[in-house]
Amino acid sequence: MEYELTALMAGLLFVVGVLSGFINTLAGGGSMLTLPAMMMLGMPADVANGTNRVGVLMQSITGAKGFNDQDRLERTAILPVLIPTVGGALAGSLLASFLPVWVLEPVLLGAMVVMALIMVIRPETVAPPEGTEPYRLADRPIAGAGLFLAGVYGGFVQAGVGFILIAALAGGLRYDLVRTNALKTVCTAIFSAVALAVFALRGQVWWIPGVVLAIGSILGAMASVRFAINVSQNTLKWILFVMVTASCAGAVIF
Repeated sequence: MEYELTALMAGLLFVVGVLSGFINTLAGGGSMLTLPAMMMLGMPADVANGTNRVGVLMQSITGAKGFNDQDRLERTAILPVLIPTVGGALAGSLLASFLPVWVLEPVLLGAMVVMALIMVIRPETVAPPEGTEPYRLADRPIAGAGLFLAGVYGGFVQAGVGFILIAALAGGLRYDLVRTNALKTVCTAIFSAVALAVFALRGQVWWIPGVVLAIGSILGAMASVRFAINVSQNTLKWILFVMVTASCAGAVIF
């Protein structure tokens, strides 16, 4: 499909990329900005879904490196966490290549509503108190199931998957929100690469707008890491709650 990447279109993708990189690294829901923006600029839904993975991949790599440089990434947990997540991502990206996005939208909305309610009623469930000792994945099989489902959803549509990963990593394995976000960026980077490969093989990626989006996403992710390591756990908790609530409202409206 032919299209013209105008200066206005490139500028919009860059700005949305910055916002997405910041939001996704800190909480989640950034793709709820990028996907509508790309479709508004004329991309078919399947191409927007595929092209979005370019930005998500680059912001995730940037975020993971930033957290690692600040010694906030639990390296020993990476492989155990990635195994169920990547398996789910492969299944989800294959499904997304053939099924419409709306198939999994009710799953995301339900998960976000539950998460928002839990954060109001029992906030310590998703935001463990400082000093809480994390569990090993082998000790919490339900967290492994949550990571697999996060991978399926992330491979399928991406938008809002950060919330599901946070529920599994903070709620299930009891990592604090900074280390949760660090591990989340690694998971997102890996399954975004898997999904991007599937979409690219099916010709569902527009690379030039994807790169513009990615440049903005990298800058947003860099700013987000600096912000996350300099604010309190309580601040991160309320930012997460605001983002979950806003994403729920957006999913209902749109």
